[in-house]
Formats: sequence, structure tokens, C-alpha cells
Amino acid sequence: MKEEKTYRGPCPCGSLLSYERCCQRLHNGEPAADAEALMRSRYTGFGLKLQDYLLETWHPTTRPTDLDVEASARRWLGLKVTRHEATGPDTADVEFVARYKAKGRVWEIRETSHFVREDGRWFYVDGDFEKQP
Repeated sequence: MKEEKTYRGPCPCGSLLSYERCCQRLHNGEPAADAEALMRSRYTGFGLKLQDYLLETWHPTTRPTDLDVEASARRWLGLKVTRHEATGPDTADVEFVARYKAKGRVWEIRETSHFVREDGRWFYVDGDFEKQP
């Protein structure tokens, strides 16, 4: 899971912690404490273009064979978690709004992501998206 990225400053996930004290630990292999922590680390992973991390934290049953984050022209602007709910002993949903800029315009993604914990590790399974107008 280690993709060394040099990044200093506040964590892009919006936690108000430094990247080093927040998502970097997960990017370096520490298991996420809960589904929200994994979701935040994946948001940061998209921003820092950590393709291997994103694929490794995607559940094998729904994981794409390839994910080209380097080709993405999105510049991630912010994340707001609106709900985190345990839906079972090893399942959870996280609802969030993520903002990004692409092609000179600001966009939003509104998603309810579904997560599962297996062998002590959380994985992203899939998500339900709200369509933009």
C-alpha cells in the first residue's frame, strides 16, 4: 500500500489534522478505525493520485481492473461528511459531498458509500450517487 508522496500541510480530508497525523498513516498501511476514516483517506488518495491505495482499499468483488487517477483533470476542493452510520457489525454507510474543479467549473459529488470490514480491514464496496443538475 505504500506509495510515497511528499505532502506537507493540513490533511485534504478536512479533519483539521496534518496529513502526517491523519490520512498518511492509512496510506502507509495502518488499518482504518472505521468506514469514515477509510472514506476520508480515499478522498485524500484521489487528491494525491494514490492509485494503488485506492485499488487496494476497494473490495475485490467490485474493484475495477484499472483506475487511472493520473489522467484525471479534477482538482479536489473539499470534503464534507454528512452522515456515518453502522448498518451492521461489519458494514457501514458514509454520506458525503466532495467538491472539485474541472474544465473551469466547480462540481459536486454527493454519494452514499457502502463499506464492509473483513479480517479487521475496511473496504469500499460501492456507492449511490445523486445526479447533478
